[in-house]
Amino acid sequence: MHQHYQLNFTVAPAIEGSVVDWLLQFAGPDGFTSFPVYGHSSVHEGMSLFEEVVGRKKQIRFQVQVTATQLPQLLERLRSEFAGAGLHYWVVPVIETGYI
Repeated sequence: MHQHYQLNFTVAPAIEGSVVDWLLQFAGPDGFTSFPVYGHSSVHEGMSLFEEVVGRKKQIRFQVQVTATQLPQLLERLRSEFAGAGLHYWVVPVIETGYI
């Protein structure tokens, strides 16, 4: 079992500020990363007419490195705080981490 994981998730730009504020309370000294991305899908639910035409949806992606112990707590809090927000997440193991 891995000791660290990277939680990745995307949200609508409209809630970026709320997510940043929320993560600042949780993330600890290592912080987190966020950046704009475009989601592409053949499912058009939740897309504006413009997004449907251009074939992409603007989103904000967050990346947070957490321990195996922190991960379930963070996911539960995300589910509670941002229920119905259309947040899409995925978790990947961190093979190695450090500073150079």
